[in-house]
Amino acid sequence: MAGQGGGYTGQDEVMVAAGAAMGKKKKVRVDLRKNRAKPARPKQWTRQFQAHGFEEEATSAGERVRAKGDISRRRTIILGDSPGAGESAMPAIDPAISKPGRVLRVHGLWSVVETDDGRLFRCAVRRLLKSLVTDERSIVATGDRVWFRPSDPQAAQDKLSAAHAEMPEGLIERVEPRHGVLTRASRGREHVLVANVDQVVIVMALVEPDLKPHLIDRYVAVAQQGGLVPIICLNKADLVPAEPLQPLIGQYAQLGIAILPTSAVTGLGIGRLRTYLRDRATVFSGQSGVGKSSLLNALQPGLSLAVREVSDVNQKGRHTTSTAQLLRLEDGGWVVDTPGVRQLQLWNSRPEEVEGFFPEFRPFVPLCAFPDCTHTHEVGCAIQTAVDRHFISSRRYVSYVGMFSDSRQ
Repeated sequence: MAGQGGGYTGQDEVMVAAGAAMGKKKKVRVDLRKNRAKPARPKQWTRQFQAHGFEEEATSAGERVRAKGDISRRRTIILGDSPGAGESAMPAIDPAISKPGRVLRVHGLWSVVETDDGRLFRCAVRRLLKSLVTDERSIVATGDRVWFRPSDPQAAQDKLSAAHAEMPEGLIERVEPRHGVLTRASRGREHVLVANVDQVVIVMALVEPDLKPHLIDRYVAVAQQGGLVPIICLNKADLVPAEPLQPLIGQYAQLGIAILPTSAVTGLGIGRLRTYLRDRATVFSGQSGVGKSSLLNALQPGLSLAVREVSDVNQKGRHTTSTAQLLRLEDGGWVVDTPGVRQLQLWNSRPEEVEGFFPEFRPFVPLCAFPDCTHTHEVGCAIQTAVDRHFISSRRYVSYVGMFSDSRQ
């Protein structure tokens, strides 16, 4: 249940859901990705045919031997339950031969899946799942609850051999519906960074690299869109004085967002941050070099995550964490360490939805002269008047305009 380990429930609850899925036996047709855009055909074939004078053997003009235009690919699957809005139809599984688990990390074509009793399996993804038409870059993400079929049933049952021998393999056959996702737009597709978490710690460095408040605003909007509680962590606070930070801290505190100055070197704010993580599933996200892995090492030294210095040439972070990985905390709960991001854009958001990610706009929106006001150029816009009178932060308003412009593209 959410708030208690990030929705990672026991095996019994998942088995009940799978049993109900098998009992319905509903067949549906699903769309698959196309192998190529158009049918391959030899060039100049028609002209060569006509040059030989075999017109009487030509097929009827209305007869087609293959699909016109793009190749269509569909397949019938047994659907366990009806997919929700934006979810892909998933095939039903047989609980007798499949096991539930959660994805700890994804490495290219392989995913490391942990069962409820702590065993690890190196799993590929079933071809059908990879072929489903979806807007996602990958059908499986870190934190997903999945059903997989072990390649070697004996290895799956033998705990001792699984612990001491090479990691057994399996095949992911189904991905359960998600809640609490951190996602972004990437080259016109959805990139799910992590799924099934409760909150996101937005890690920003005050220096090296420089603080980017507009990126914080985008993270807060992405968190609201994905159903996550945002927590802002201003790291490397030991390198700058505290006084200039007070206006920024006050802005987010008025919005009800926790904001913590921290330092992995001096331990500033580590104890308070630890209380926010206890018995929760949390994702750490931010730019490269802001100190996400360093903070996690300070929270739990046994993690021993790799860290690197910021580049002396451009003061930008270097990618050290190469993949998102789910880690268990000794005090209870889970954390996900993610690779650094340099761009963050809302996925699948309409322009009129963007104002909803700025709660300070809500008292003024009904006062606008036009019901469809975009708050960017209209005469009589109450939002722009509130910005001029300093009721709304001008910096936050600039962030709104940037996200509104992105959503129109």
